[in-house]
Amino acid sequence: MLFENYKIKSNFWDEMAMPDGNVRAHYLNLLNKLNNIDTNELTRKEEIAKLMFMNRGITFTVYSGNEEGIERIFPFDIIPRIITSTEWNFISKGVEQRMRALNLFLHDIYHEQNCLRDGIIPAELIASCPHYNRAIFGIDVPHNIYVHIAGIDLVRDADGTYYVLEDNLRTPSGVSYMMENRDVTKAIFPELMNKYKVRHVSNYPLELQKILVSLSPNQTQNPCIVILTPGVFNSAYYEHTFLARYMGVDLVEGRDLVVDNHKVYMKTTHGLKKVDVIYRRVDDEFLDPLAFRPDSILGVPGLLSAYRNGNVSIVNALGNGVADDKAVYAYVPKMIKYYLNEEPLLKNVPTYMMEDVEHRQFVFENMNKMVIKKTNDSGGYGMLMGTTASDEEIEKFKQAILLDPRSFIAQPTLNLSTVPCYINGELTPRHVDLRPYALFGPDGFKLIPGGLTRVALKEGSLVVNSSQGGGSKDTWIVD
Repeated sequence: MLFENYKIKSNFWDEMAMPDGNVRAHYLNLLNKLNNIDTNELTRKEEIAKLMFMNRGITFTVYSGNEEGIERIFPFDIIPRIITSTEWNFISKGVEQRMRALNLFLHDIYHEQNCLRDGIIPAELIASCPHYNRAIFGIDVPHNIYVHIAGIDLVRDADGTYYVLEDNLRTPSGVSYMMENRDVTKAIFPELMNKYKVRHVSNYPLELQKILVSLSPNQTQNPCIVILTPGVFNSAYYEHTFLARYMGVDLVEGRDLVVDNHKVYMKTTHGLKKVDVIYRRVDDEFLDPLAFRPDSILGVPGLLSAYRNGNVSIVNALGNGVADDKAVYAYVPKMIKYYLNEEPLLKNVPTYMMEDVEHRQFVFENMNKMVIKKTNDSGGYGMLMGTTASDEEIEKFKQAILLDPRSFIAQPTLNLSTVPCYINGELTPRHVDLRPYALFGPDGFKLIPGGLTRVALKEGSLVVNSSQGGGSKDTWIVD
């Protein structure tokens, strides 16, 4: 009986087991199934899953220091995470509210800037944001939608409360792993999938394509849509190819595109073909060497002029980085009240601004209880976990903060919830977060019912990023 040896961690919310040891109702079918499977059979299913990931080339790339990236098979745990539809509906409403406010903020900050004049957000915070893009000021985007695709990272604290940890609004990745996780789970637990009536995630490419078509400047039935990738050395290149294949659109690099008379064209064997919509997976600063970084070889010279003239739509919109700066994140609850006149449904994690002297002093006195993050890094890079850091590492971060306080924030270490994982032949709890994927187009908001559950596979670790040794598991939304 696998569950007999499952050890719940005190002071942590476990997604499957209650504090008294009883199993939550929505996990009962899964646990009954697992208890009737021999561990040798579970291990065989685990091996099948690994082979499927390997054969499909489901990889990601890890970078360390100045070393070249190392491509690895994405770690996967075979036990799905289960979320009830009641919880999911709450998450969906909270994410939609957040996306509506962030879209209004982005339009405002690149037009009237009322939020600065009304003192909702400090002007100096925006002015010092490296991703506030002055070249975008005054550009109108289709339907005033800036964030078409978002990956909002959620965590659960010890009492089960959901918190937003980060807003990923530029080029959020991981959706291909969400879909591949589901395919693999279907293959190894087909009966369970039917028994639970798990909601589907497979329509994500179709829903995304609908939005891309709707954003075409030319209202034709078959607009030319491309995915712009930095190339094979990008850590998310697998996902770029995956989405291009599932949507039936061309995957291009900057060298495949050219701008003429403020219009974008794709080079083909039949000549130039006008491009209507670009789903870019290239950061703003590399998109156009004439407007941004002149040394970029990833972008397209003149792309900004075509964008400014409304001859091409770019998804997500340029300039979004200002809204997922981790220092600006702290003001999202105020944005929701200011733009929507609503109370935030999803809470922010309490955030200390290192430019604030009192905040900084408090954080310095409690470094071993804090997570320190760089405001514009991602993927788990540039982060200090105070609970496990050495005195030397803490001192190094203190010095870095004093040199450039604007580039750091601090948050208290949360007791991330745990889920059962099958590791070394046993069911054992590991910490997780959840990245649901939201789409926002002219027809409204849609949250794909599932998302990517990221797992800290190392015992006791709270770091779920794949670049830092984390893995993932399938996420089931059940009625």
